[in-house]
Amino acid sequence: MQVNRIIGVRFEKCGRIYYFFTGAEEVSVGDKVIAESDMGLEMGDVVQDDIEESSIKTSDPVKAILRAAVEDDFEKSAENEALAEEAGEIFKEKTAFHGLPMKLIRVKYLFDRKKILFYYYADDRVDFRALVRDLASVFHTRIELRQIGVRDVARIVGGMGVCGRPACCASHMSIRSNVNIKMAKEQGIALNPAGLSGACGRLMCCLEHESAAYAELRQGMPSNGDLVADKKDKARAGKVIGGNVLLRKCKVLFEGDDGESEVEYISADELEIVKKRKAEDRRAGRYEGGEFDEKKLQELAGE
Repeated sequence: MQVNRIIGVRFEKCGRIYYFFTGAEEVSVGDKVIAESDMGLEMGDVVQDDIEESSIKTSDPVKAILRAAVEDDFEKSAENEALAEEAGEIFKEKTAFHGLPMKLIRVKYLFDRKKILFYYYADDRVDFRALVRDLASVFHTRIELRQIGVRDVARIVGGMGVCGRPACCASHMSIRSNVNIKMAKEQGIALNPAGLSGACGRLMCCLEHESAAYAELRQGMPSNGDLVADKKDKARAGKVIGGNVLLRKCKVLFEGDDGESEVEYISADELEIVKKRKAEDRRAGRYEGGEFDEKKLQELAGE
């Protein structure tokens, strides 16, 4: 096997990928290695192999791994997990003693035990200086407290999505999603805060998965509220009241001269936009024939 290859290593499930030289170590995808992340020495999983250095899109220098993991390393890792569980109980006792509104999410010992990281959630900033001093006197090592947001809480804790599958952030997404309300609008999803929010209480990450495809399909399609005319018979005009983006079809309400009205599904390519709906209607949040709480939806998109 070729030596001193570049491999991609993850220290957390769905976490960032770090790049390392293998040196003389013979490792491949699926193996565990001991290497240094930006937090310190950790055990990680090899997830990529034989990477071209020119393809690495990061400014971080490519360092060498320490070694491939051996039996003693696995035992030490298991011991660290047990110690982290004990440290979590002590953390809860100390926060209760100091009266701090902190919810512990996870405790992590670095591989060499030179640092313990406590990940917690709190609604506001917390003055934990006294807590850190107490923890340091108990553990006699470096203590780091990291406040995380609700999306990170969901990623660490995991859970099931409304689709019945494991949450995207905890199963396969290694990059933080950048979802927004516009993605839901483009996909024709009912703008109901309860239906759009995931377990974290924010917009569901999966809205981003098909966003690019929907944006491309929407090119040239009339929006709800637009006045349109049939290209084959321009005297026949109506108002778009719905549609199917994937089929590129619009649901159009036509009103006849006799006062009768009819609804018809027509291909967007067969329609010509006569007048766009009013901009103030879009700003007011009118969509799909109803109204929604724009402020609440914007809160869902935030952290």
